[in-house]
Amino acid sequence: MKVLVTGCAGFIGSNFVRYMLDTYLDVDIVNLDALTYAGNLENLAECEGDERYTFIKGDISDLRDIQAVFGDHTFDAVLNFAAESHVDRSLHVGADQFIKTNILGTQYLLDASRAARVPRFLQVSTDEVYGSLGENGRFSESTPVAPNNPYSATKAGADFLVHAACHSHGLDAVITRCSNNYGPYQFPEKLIPLMLANALEDKALPVYGDGMQVRDWIYVLDHCRAIDLVLRKGKAGQVYNIGSMQDMPNLELIKLLLAYLKKPESLITFVQDRPGHDRRYAMDAGLLQTELGWSPSVTFEQGLRLTIDWYLGHREWLDHVRSGAYMAYYDTMYTGR
Repeated sequence: MKVLVTGCAGFIGSNFVRYMLDTYLDVDIVNLDALTYAGNLENLAECEGDERYTFIKGDISDLRDIQAVFGDHTFDAVLNFAAESHVDRSLHVGADQFIKTNILGTQYLLDASRAARVPRFLQVSTDEVYGSLGENGRFSESTPVAPNNPYSATKAGADFLVHAACHSHGLDAVITRCSNNYGPYQFPEKLIPLMLANALEDKALPVYGDGMQVRDWIYVLDHCRAIDLVLRKGKAGQVYNIGSMQDMPNLELIKLLLAYLKKPESLITFVQDRPGHDRRYAMDAGLLQTELGWSPSVTFEQGLRLTIDWYLGHREWLDHVRSGAYMAYYDTMYTGR
C-alpha cells in the first residue's frame, strides 16, 4: 500500500507515520507538509533512513504542489491530516489561512484524488464541528454539525466537501472525527504541553474562565489505531467518531499534571475566557467499536504519565520548539539534496 499522508510533520500526523511504519512492512508513505510553525521534521527524524518513507515539502492549498506529487506518484490511499488547527489563532490572527488550508486545500486534494482514481480518501476531522454539548449526552455521527469558531467552521466546510465528493462523484471517502488528543510531539500551544512547559519553569499556568470546560481526552496512538482501522475497513461515505469516554474538566487535568510534577497549584492563574468557548465535548464512539472492533487501550492516567515522562525525557525537543530552532532542521537535512 502506497499512501499519501498530508501534514505528517505535525503532532497527530507524525505519530501516525511512526505507527504505520512500525506496524506494517508493506506500507510506503509519502509525507506532504508545508512545514508551517507547527510542522516539525524533528518529529520524524527516526524515519529519515527508512526507504518506505518519503518527505516532500509542499502545501495542499498550492495547486502546483498537488499536481506535482500526484504526477510523480500513484497512491492507494490519501489521508488528509493537514490543517490549521489552533482555535485561538483562528479567533485572534484571522481565518484567512484556515479557509485556505482547511477548505481550499481539501478541495484540491479531493479533485486530484478523483482524477487519479485513488481507491480511498480519509479526511481527519474533529469533534469541534459539532459545537458544544450541554451537561449530558454525547456527540454521535448523526449529531447536527454546528461549529462555533472559525477553525471548526472551516473543518466542517471541509467535511461537507468530502461528503459531496463521495455522493456526487463516487469518490470512496471516509471521515473521522476525534476528541482531544494528547501525547508525544504535541506543539506547546495546546493545553497539556503548554501547561507542562510553563510548570517546569515555575511560570503561571493561564486557565480560561473557570477552567471547567470538559473535554474527552484520547491518547494519540489510540487515535492512530482507529484511523488505521477506518482506512482499511470503514464503509465508504461514513463518518466515524473517535473518543475514549475519558471526560475531564481542564482544571482537574491541570491539577493532576501539577501533582505529578510536584508543583504548587498556586501557579494556576485564571484569565478571561476566549470568545465562543465551547463548554463541553464528549464523543460516542459506539459505531467504531461495534462495526470495526476498536476500543481505547490507554487510560487517561496511563496516557498522562506516558506523556509527561516523554516531555521530561525530551527537554531539548521542547526547547527547540519553543525557541523556533526546530525550523532550521529542514535546511540542515534537505537543502541541497
